[in-house]
Amino acid sequence: MTNTEIAKDFTELLKRGDYESAAEKYNADDIVSYEAMEGPMAVCRGKDAVKQKGQWWQENNEVHGGSVEGPYVNGDQFAVRFTFDITPKATGQRVTMDEVGLYTVKNGKIAEERFYY
Repeated sequence: MTNTEIAKDFTELLKRGDYESAAEKYNADDIVSYEAMEGPMAVCRGKDAVKQKGQWWQENNEVHGGSVEGPYVNGDQFAVRFTFDITPKATGQRVTMDEVGLYTVKNGKIAEERFYY
């Protein structure tokens, strides 16, 4: 598959809400994930650590809805825009989260993801 095909298929899975299948199919075993925050999940290394981060997010936020736009491809990278309507369980305050994920593809897998919000 080309990088564009990978980006399109990955994003289509996200648009269907199938985040787990997208990660399982395309994340490299040694993926590195960067979040725009401080703390232990600011950088996660490895497929299992990234999966655990996603599980933590699901467990700590009530998701009311959202959208996925893209992909926007440039060479070995592509961007996806996310908008989530969530209530963080820690605050109980409903918010709209606007986020961009930048993904880098190497050897047919996503080797790095960076999130901006």
